[in-house]
Amino acid sequence: MDPDGGSPHADNARLLARCPVTSVVLPGEVPGAAVLGHEALRDFLAHPDVAKDAAHFADLREGRIPRGWPLATFALVRGMTTADGADHRRLRSLVTRGFTGRRVEQLRPRVEQLTESLLDEVQRAADERRAEGHDEGDGVIDLRRRFALPLPMGVICELLGVDAEHQDRLHHLSNQVVATRITPEAVLAANREMVQLLSQVADARRAQPGDDLTSALIAVREDDGDRLSEEELIGTLLLMIVAGHETTLNLITNAVLALCTHPDQLALVRKGGASWADVVEEVLRYDSPVSYFPFRYPVRDVTVGGTTIPAGTPVLAGYSAAGRDPATHGPDADRFDVTRAAARGAARHLSFGHGAHYCLGAPLARMEATIALQRLFGRFPDLQLAAPADRLDRHASFVGNSVQTLPVRLAPV
Repeated sequence: MDPDGGSPHADNARLLARCPVTSVVLPGEVPGAAVLGHEALRDFLAHPDVAKDAAHFADLREGRIPRGWPLATFALVRGMTTADGADHRRLRSLVTRGFTGRRVEQLRPRVEQLTESLLDEVQRAADERRAEGHDEGDGVIDLRRRFALPLPMGVICELLGVDAEHQDRLHHLSNQVVATRITPEAVLAANREMVQLLSQVADARRAQPGDDLTSALIAVREDDGDRLSEEELIGTLLLMIVAGHETTLNLITNAVLALCTHPDQLALVRKGGASWADVVEEVLRYDSPVSYFPFRYPVRDVTVGGTTIPAGTPVLAGYSAAGRDPATHGPDADRFDVTRAAARGAARHLSFGHGAHYCLGAPLARMEATIALQRLFGRFPDLQLAAPADRLDRHASFVGNSVQTLPVRLAPV
């Protein structure tokens, strides 16, 4: 696997042309596998002989994984994404209360308010750059940093009861967690600081409980000490911070990039030929926010897509590859078409997973992205990229799938 992320869609197409499942070499020369094909991935994610608990990771169990391995957090963090069976159901049930349909709808006014406030800031930032006469004196701004990032980060932190002062640092540390081009020393330092910071958050909510999910998790743990350990509490917060903003950040970024590079599709949405919700579903398929998600482990040899994966192998879920699998999405799978999901009557992608570990935050991510795109292009109908899309640097990771910056102009020069 290219720790710099490479050109994910080109690499995926090359691999998919050979087989829906492939062997891979992970950082540190660790042998693994990746499931790329849509149907193979769907089968694998729901397979009864596939586990999430790293106790089934053979190389880890037998001491062959070094300290500071870049992907260690995905295997070792304690939470619902690394638990199976009754343990998984227990942890997931505690978190589910924060993502019920009712709770998500209750957040809608706050998401709309935060979106409008951030768009005001975007306008001010563009005006300031224009007035200051920078080289980009026409008001170029990084929309990823100014808008796509603070929206989901603000929402998840509010949901968890995390003070605003921690948000920038939590984003930086989250970025370190999902990076695959990172030194062992940086891995250990980022994880240590993340645990310390989230412990402070938990302590603050113990001292002053509120109407937030962290307070609810603490209350459950203290009412029944066997239900949620301190390690599970911190692990759950870590997973929710990372998954709760990194993926939606990439989703919004990738959506703006796709619409700006496909003006015919943007025009179709504006004319009512497709909804903003349709845009979100097509972006989830066409340019998934997650490229390869670690890990699942066969508890015994498992055959999917005609390939046998040996027991104990760390397996990556290839969401970006599955989204463009021509066997499922047709010969035009690499074409961005916002009418695709509506024409089929269902959103046929796996970007939120499948089976017992389906993403709890899917309704919230969909709502945030839909509101963000509708309000963004409603406020700035002439928004355009300020650099060629193929020259934008990608994130140094094969886990997250997006670009590092999104330079845009709010109006033509």
